[in-house]
Amino acid sequence: MSGVSIKNLTRQNPKVLAVRQLANAFAKIAKEIVPGWDISLAFIGPTKARALNKQLRGKTYVPQVLSYIVGEKSGEIFICPSEATKQAPSYNLQPTTYILLLFIHGVLHIKGWAHSATMEECERKLLARFATGAVRDYPNVTTHSNRNRHRHLSNKGGRR
Repeated sequence: MSGVSIKNLTRQNPKVLAVRQLANAFAKIAKEIVPGWDISLAFIGPTKARALNKQLRGKTYVPQVLSYIVGEKSGEIFICPSEATKQAPSYNLQPTTYILLLFIHGVLHIKGWAHSATMEECERKLLARFATGAVRDYPNVTTHSNRNRHRHLSNKGGRR
């Protein structure tokens, strides 16, 4: 059966993550982007996010989102809400809206898309369609092509 299963592996209350509020949007987004796929969405803490990033990508920083294919028509997305909450203001988004954007980003990667202007445009359109009132200001935000701007900076505060 296709769909999205959601697990909260953080110490945060699921209400803080607004999982219930977003569950329907997660399912609709997955169905539209990768119809017939099973997607597992796990909210994880920064320690687990850093460990997975090191294991899967050889990177040592705490990522907001990780995604990968785990089988035929099956994918896994990990979102670190604490990192997303820190970075949401730099995109002029509420944390809940930014988490939805990260999910969209992860599903597009599972579909096979790479970072590009086309991917960013698709993310903007999907976010505008599936986010509730919290996203009203998103069309006024410039593209989030600066998402990777920190990856090229020297090690700051021991994060990378």
